[in-house]
Amino acid sequence: MTSIEIISKEHIKPSSPTPQHLKSYNLSILDQLIPAPYAPIILYYPNQDQASEFDIQQRLNSLKDSLSETLTRFYPLAGTIKSDLLIDCNDVGAYFAVARVNTRLNKFLNHVDLDLINHFLPCQPTFNGCSEGSCVSNVQVTIFECCGIAISLCISHKILDGGALSTFVKSWAGSSYGLKQVVYPNMSAPSLFPAKDLWLKDSSMVMWGSLFKMGKCRTTRFVFDSTKLAILKAKASKNGLKDPTRVEVVSGLLWKCVMAAFEENTGSWKPSLLSHVVNLRKRLVSTLSENSIGNLILIASAKCDSDSRTPLHKLVEKVRGGVSKINGEFVKKLQGDKGREVMEESLKGIKDCANYIGFTSWCKMGFYEADFGWGKPVWVCGSVLEGHPVFMNFVVLNDTQNGEGIEAWVSMDEAAINVLKHDPELLEFASVDPSPLQMV
Repeated sequence: MTSIEIISKEHIKPSSPTPQHLKSYNLSILDQLIPAPYAPIILYYPNQDQASEFDIQQRLNSLKDSLSETLTRFYPLAGTIKSDLLIDCNDVGAYFAVARVNTRLNKFLNHVDLDLINHFLPCQPTFNGCSEGSCVSNVQVTIFECCGIAISLCISHKILDGGALSTFVKSWAGSSYGLKQVVYPNMSAPSLFPAKDLWLKDSSMVMWGSLFKMGKCRTTRFVFDSTKLAILKAKASKNGLKDPTRVEVVSGLLWKCVMAAFEENTGSWKPSLLSHVVNLRKRLVSTLSENSIGNLILIASAKCDSDSRTPLHKLVEKVRGGVSKINGEFVKKLQGDKGREVMEESLKGIKDCANYIGFTSWCKMGFYEADFGWGKPVWVCGSVLEGHPVFMNFVVLNDTQNGEGIEAWVSMDEAAINVLKHDPELLEFASVDPSPLQMV
């Protein structure tokens, strides 16, 4: 039986103390939009150069030293949660655990045990975590019998979205590798989207609260390789849709199949709503950079008033149309006098829909480029959703290692997942839970 044992715990403090005038970090209004306590990620590194136990100890020391240097640049990540409006930049440091697992990395990757995934994380990603006084950053390094390693992070979602998490990982990896040009964060978000109170927090919790479900949640991986994606894009383009992206066609197909699963399980059809997380960095290039820290995202939505027989291209058009509404003009309205009305109306549409599926995409964020000095990861994944209540009907999209395919982590009610895993339209394009070693 595979088991994981924690062998050490400590806190890694920043290499230089945070200046007194930076001891408090204000969170932006957009940081209140996300209900999840942590942004979790796990990067798996094979022992490509036959490193010994001594070498692994040297790598652990390098990870700690470079993390200490990186926390100096990303100083709020070395602090603790003070409230929904504030991070206490007290230099407590990042929680850092080292663990050992009694299996080889290749054996694990050949037949991934999803029930084991969350044990690689430094904390369990439940919706009850990340309370006042909690460390902003938590890290676990798990060593396999073959001296392959998994580096995992659970960083507070109060301050980081996927884009900001990528910036932090790139900066830490660069310092560990010894790159002279390291990544520095842009921390201007709180001044661009100041938070005076918790109205968005209250509104978003009402919305998300309606989507938390009791029941047995299951997470399943659906992997679309580049060949199947090319066919899927061609299918979506037959009716004049121009240049659909990988994310658009996968979102459209999964939406279609999820609606069919809902119908089969309930025996009736209801309107369905899809949401996608939109990265504002690409829409506000004049004021935000790729390295901007914070939850610089908004929720775009699209509604389908017809049933699952809706043609794929129509659903892909709806996905594109919903996302395109989150543009620079929309953000200006949000920052204006009627920003509250604009946002609450946007959230209301999600709350009032019976059949909902939410998407977030890590594609093109560069996680597979994170080289700490011993090669790039062979696999990158997030956490497995489980527990009661849980945020069901949620999909995380990520690149495959070659950057051309898409791996979709779909978390739904067990009955709906069982229907989805046998949907012939979906299986025409996707493999169910393949070995990550086959996705290279």
